[in-house]
Amino acid sequence: MNANLYALFRSRFPQDLDDCWLETDDAKYYSWRDLERGTAKIANLFASLQLPLGSRIAAQVEKSPEALMLYLATVRAGFVYLPLNTAYRASEMEYFIGNATLAVVVCSPINFGWITQIAFRAGTRHVFTLDEPQQGRNSGTLLSRAVHHADHFDTVHRDPDDLAAILYTSGTTGRSKGAMLSHDNLASNIHVLQEAWHWQLGDVLLHALPLFHIHGLFVAAHGALMNGSKTIFLSKFDSESVMRHFPRATVFMGVPTYYVRLLSDPNLSHEVCKNIRLFVSGSAPLLTETFENFIEKTGHTILERYGMSETAILTSNPYQGPRKAGTVGPALPGVSVRVMNQDNQICGIDEIGDIQVRGPNIFKGYWQMPEKTAEEFTEDAYFKTGDVGQFDSDGYLSIVGRSKDLIISGGYNVYPKEIESVIDEMPSVLESAVIGVPHADFGEAVIAVVVMRDDATLSEAALIDTLKTRIANFKVPKRVHFVAELPRNTMGKVQKNMLREQLGKC
Repeated sequence: MNANLYALFRSRFPQDLDDCWLETDDAKYYSWRDLERGTAKIANLFASLQLPLGSRIAAQVEKSPEALMLYLATVRAGFVYLPLNTAYRASEMEYFIGNATLAVVVCSPINFGWITQIAFRAGTRHVFTLDEPQQGRNSGTLLSRAVHHADHFDTVHRDPDDLAAILYTSGTTGRSKGAMLSHDNLASNIHVLQEAWHWQLGDVLLHALPLFHIHGLFVAAHGALMNGSKTIFLSKFDSESVMRHFPRATVFMGVPTYYVRLLSDPNLSHEVCKNIRLFVSGSAPLLTETFENFIEKTGHTILERYGMSETAILTSNPYQGPRKAGTVGPALPGVSVRVMNQDNQICGIDEIGDIQVRGPNIFKGYWQMPEKTAEEFTEDAYFKTGDVGQFDSDGYLSIVGRSKDLIISGGYNVYPKEIESVIDEMPSVLESAVIGVPHADFGEAVIAVVVMRDDATLSEAALIDTLKTRIANFKVPKRVHFVAELPRNTMGKVQKNMLREQLGKC
């Protein structure tokens, strides 16, 4: 049996391939036949490059139907897909391209010049461009090359443990780690989610998430593909556009920021949302206030779940049954979740400890980091998530903190050490600490606390402007506070909990 993830999705296509697979916000229509033929052409192009099976293909491209086809074609052809955030700058891309030893990079035409230089220096032989093909815009070299290839392709046989994707997730040391996900990791998770969330005939997904993130790609897009469901595909989130499409959809997935912005729109109402059967939130904590306000304004209870790049989805509030504010629900079927105390014993009810997980969805390890991989797993094969939480008496998990110091802002992972390293390189800076504080819109806002060198001068605006040239915009602090010294404990460790208490909300 072919365990290739594309083969699984292909088996779920509707009988009539001329049915709508995807409709864009500018009314373009793509059929399931278009998906089958488009992925075949791109897969044939990649096959013509004579790449070894398992070669890595990275994409840093804007969201488009063709970008989704690129992902599926990569997997279909037996290669490994690396989605990269479109906000990444040159220094970040240099690391990813070099670390992953990429065979192919696909980028937006506007970035072709500098990405090509980085790729060729790293030994990557092939760089293509991809842009959404619409009037007045170049479709890029990937599609112009692929169009000459056959529209039939025999999906490459893959074993369950063969890699399908690598997702880079930053580390507390500032060095990004590539989480290796197999075909079976992803297939097992979407099988479970289809049952848990009651995907059904006639469902229509309203997709407003980015494609470089596990939520938009491996949860939302996979869910619709697994169910053979039509997707209304928005290029980006916009509350007005989303609500305009609500009457034609049945499933919507978003990050807390989306729900905050929807609630701020006076047109949100019971009537607008009456056809949606499921609202899902993830990637960051959903504030109880947002949870309750959404019920009041729409009559719908948001389903919050918990997952991460290394594991896909681990727990979920129930589709049928109570959904509790501030919790991410029980473990999904087939997934084991435990909370461990400092003595390595399982915590009791309401006792806070470290969250560890095991199941068929757990990743195979970190790319080229065997020692780091070994550190992150227990002797009985549980993955140490780095999150801190507690179970209540009903078996619902609540996430209360992150031992790895992760900040989640607007659904994106931000690791303080990476930003601190860049700030500390500035001549005027003695040292810095980066923390996350509650933010009504983003869930958490990135805040920098900086100690200046004697007689040095540096303004908040100047520091932020410098960072914008060095790191992705979602990592740039919203505010910068200058202090005489950072609070430390007797061991000299910066006490970030004190800084969070002092600075409160952004």
